[in-house]
Amino acid sequence: MTDDVAAARAAAEEQSALSHPPVEPDATVTYGDDPDQLIDLYVPRGAAGPAPVVVVLHGGAWRAPYDRRHISPFAAFLAGRGFAVASVEYRRGAGEPGGAAVAGRWPDTFDDVAAAMDALPALIREHLPGADPRRVVLTGHSAGGHLALWAAARHLLPADAPWRTAAPAPLRGVVALAPIADLAVADKLGVCGDAVRQLLGGDDDFAERRPSADPALLLPTGIATTLVQGRTDVDVPQAVAEAYAEAAAKAGEVVGVTLLEDVGHFPLIDPAADACAVVAEEIAQLAW
Repeated sequence: MTDDVAAARAAAEEQSALSHPPVEPDATVTYGDDPDQLIDLYVPRGAAGPAPVVVVLHGGAWRAPYDRRHISPFAAFLAGRGFAVASVEYRRGAGEPGGAAVAGRWPDTFDDVAAAMDALPALIREHLPGADPRRVVLTGHSAGGHLALWAAARHLLPADAPWRTAAPAPLRGVVALAPIADLAVADKLGVCGDAVRQLLGGDDDFAERRPSADPALLLPTGIATTLVQGRTDVDVPQAVAEAYAEAAAKAGEVVGVTLLEDVGHFPLIDPAADACAVVAEEIAQLAW
């Protein structure tokens, strides 16, 4: 496949995924005072008995123009499959007026994901009827896949990291979709317009912050983990997921990797794409 053909295909996939109108949640709750510290809740449709919970972390290279609304059709798709869904918003990089948005806000992006995960058990019990808070699967797409893997590994953070937990998160598993899973490899590849370097900062900050931010350094988690990756993904190439899986293997942990032929970056969250059904099945295997 030529570069032009690959680019055209990726653009068409992105257009399809982002063409769906946002789906309003059944409820929205807060986990802090900032306007971005919100979680959209979707009640399970057609579930018999308490439904597993899927926590969704959206992607968008940790940049402000991409918020949880673009992944709301995917969240609603999962609710239609019988899952209770909690779609988390978090602070992202805004950039200078008139300029391009930068990737992430240090440490705010990580503060928010940690706070949301800590608040979710109580919020689920109070605001998400029909949900089983004992069966939670964490998923995320692209930059959200990075945050999902990171959130599941907080018990392995350096002792001085403010987000460290004393024990693993009570998760059934993690399904990371085209995740920016290895920050060093993603940085070398210039993934998403050098988003990793923007997230962590220049050379000194990058070296200092990476041990507290890179899921590939936070292994083994002890939590069942599956990566779903399109083989033709030009936004977050397959090499990034493979690097994480290799790091996990070296740490003595088996991470599942589901590679989808003729699939790029966005079909994984596009309800109109067959790949989205594969994602739902991967989640179901861990959740039920």
